[in-house]
Formats: sequence, structure tokens, C-alpha cells
Amino acid sequence: MENFTPTRYKLLNLLTDRIFDDEGWTLDDPECCESTLIRTVYEKKQIDIKGEEWGVYRFADWLPVNRMLKGSATPVTYKSEGLARYLRCDNLYITFNGYFPERGANMTTCSFKETEAYSVGGRMPESSSRVLVVASAGNTARAFAKVCSENNIPLLLCVPEDNIEALWFENPLNDCVRLISPQSGGDYFDAIYLSQLALRSNKFFAEGGAKNVARRDGMGTTFLSAATAIGEIPDYYFQAVGSGTGAIAAWEANLRLIEDGRFGNKLSKLYVSQNYPFIPMYNAWKEDSRDIPYYSDRQARKDAETINAKVLSNRKPPYGIKGGMYDAVKSTGGEVLYATNEQAEEAKILFLEHEGIDIHCAPAVALATLIESISNGAVDRKKIINLNITGGGEGRFKEGKKLFYLKPSFVFGLEPNDKDVIAKAESLF
Repeated sequence: MENFTPTRYKLLNLLTDRIFDDEGWTLDDPECCESTLIRTVYEKKQIDIKGEEWGVYRFADWLPVNRMLKGSATPVTYKSEGLARYLRCDNLYITFNGYFPERGANMTTCSFKETEAYSVGGRMPESSSRVLVVASAGNTARAFAKVCSENNIPLLLCVPEDNIEALWFENPLNDCVRLISPQSGGDYFDAIYLSQLALRSNKFFAEGGAKNVARRDGMGTTFLSAATAIGEIPDYYFQAVGSGTGAIAAWEANLRLIEDGRFGNKLSKLYVSQNYPFIPMYNAWKEDSRDIPYYSDRQARKDAETINAKVLSNRKPPYGIKGGMYDAVKSTGGEVLYATNEQAEEAKILFLEHEGIDIHCAPAVALATLIESISNGAVDRKKIINLNITGGGEGRFKEGKKLFYLKPSFVFGLEPNDKDVIAKAESLF
């Protein structure tokens, strides 16, 4: 590989259109007091896709990174035959994020969260003396743990105790990665709250979630993979959503591809899905509202426990914010849908039967809504459909392997004491 050079870009305030410089870890426009997302504006308008040996950094022209981390893999897009035949779709393309060696997919955490972890890590200054903090329902934590462990980046994870079975690894982790958890019964929101308490210490800094342009642009590589493999922007894009950050990222990548000029000028209709009964964004969308309806802590935790796709249980997503999920789906003429556990389980079986690999519960939710949308005529089966399999191949990857699990150093109650959290978190590093 030729020598890597930092990507040249600026940041755009989506509310005021102000363009400004990235100071290294800018999450908001310092001159704007209103809530909005910021977006990267890349100097290079036509993307130059590098070879697969670059991993996710083959899309580095449109990643806000100043260095490459080792160990990354790239999303893989292929034209479906088996599932397409079953659904009678002429142009069904699958973007597979996970472990599917027969298709060239080699994400060893089996999740597209790797794309954001390598992008976020590549944006981080090497000289940083503080500890990165990431809250997660599971898959994001596994991805960041792997990436930070292999690249010696200090990391504090906050994951619900009920979800830590998702923290499996092929190799033991570096001691630079540590975990704290809200006790059993807590959900992703409780993990976020725990991380916010830890962040009151100057020893830590926030990854930033949807506000981190590196997270969104890393996830946007799935859409770049699809459009560049197909040769044009797809007509429909299906993905399950918890925060919706991946769908926002797809929309933003779509806009860049239009500006590129070589992939068409259409906006792919975003069809995003939640796992019933945890459907706050679906409920807001049906009311054509930017505001998520009131969702009590008790009911949210109960619903999060009910759904199989635990990673979709974000009760405070970047939905109504300028540049968020509402704007993304609205501008593309898309839809917010949902699938039940039963529908998703049927979809998992269908995918394994027709494509030959196991998939996670979340992409099974997306597939279930695709099947329903084709069945009821909402989607034209003759047009180009892109299905984002956000995680899969875990069963295949784990075969015959001894796995290692990350256990929490401390478990806190659902109403933790801030000084206790800070003291214990600081003691880990």
C-alpha cells in the first residue's frame, strides 16, 4: 500500500450552513447554541476507491481520519441469487457486514460497528492522554473493544449487565480496555447515563455517538460499498435501526455520491425498521412528528427486555435533531417500519436457507420488513434494492474456537452515585 495521508475536510453546521475547521475532536459548532448535527465536507469530491487490502480505509477519501489503524475489514456487497429468487427480485443487492469468507467478508466481530470503530479511532489524535468512553447495547462495544485492544487505545466501555454476553472475542483483550455496567434490569439508556457520570472526570472524553462525524462516515462505508459495487445508487435501502445513525450515514453518503456525479442523482428511499414492541421512532414517524412520544423508563426497560434485537433498544435516538433520522427518511421519501420477534426469526431462517450464512437479529428485522414491503406492493421488486446486513456470520466464526469474554470491573445500581462511579472508573486506568 502507498503511504497514507490524512484526509482533507471541513465541517458544516446543518442549521446555519457555516463551514469551519475540525479542531481534532469537534462534535458541535462552537459558534452555535442550537441543537444540530454537523457534517463533513470533503475536499475530494470524486472518491477514489482503494484496494481491498486497505480494509475500511479503502474509502478513506470520505473518512475524517488522520491515521490508519491495523486490522480493519471492508463491507462486501454482492448481487443476491438465492434470496432474490425466493422474493422474485430482479436486482437485490446485499451489503454484508460480518464473517462470510466465501464472499470476502472478514469482520471478526461480525458487526458493521467495526466500520465506525476504525473510523473513530483513525480520527483520534495519537497523542491523546485521556480515555475514550463508549456506551453500547453490545455490538458497538465488541467492535470498539477489539479495535482499541489491538491498537493500544485506552477505552472505558459502559454496557448493560444483561447484554455482556455480546462481549466475546477471539483473543484475550489488552488491559487498556475496561468495562463497567448498570445492573441486571438496566438497558442501553442506563449504560449511557453511567457513561455520562464517568465523563464528569477530566480523565475521560466522550466518543460522541451520532454527533461524531467519524462514526457516521465510518458507517456510511456500507452505502459506499453498495453504490460502487452496483455502479449506481440503489432505489431502496433497508436497514434496522436503534439510534438510526447508520441510516443517517447512508443518506449522507448518498448525497456525496450525487455530488460525485458518477453514480446517478437519485436519493435511495430509506426503509428503516425497529423491533416491536420497542418502536419509539416508528410511533413518532406515524405522527409525522420530530418528537419521540413519552416513553417511561419502566416501559422502555420492559420492551427492551422483550425484543430479540437488543441492539435496537435506544430510547433517545438522534431522531428529531436537524440532520437526524426524521430528516433523512423524510427527504428520501422512505418509511419507518417494524417487525416482530417472530417475523425476524422467520427471516433469519430464510436468509440462512437462501444465502448460506447466519445473520444477527437486527438485520433479520430489516429483512422481515423487506419481505413485507415487497408482499404489500410498497416496494417495486424490479428496482434496485440494497439490504444492509449489519451483522452476520457469528455462528460460522465461532465454530471450533475458544472464546474470551470481557467481564465488568464494576456493576452499579440503576441510580448510581456519581462520585462512586467517577472514583471507580478512574481507578481502572
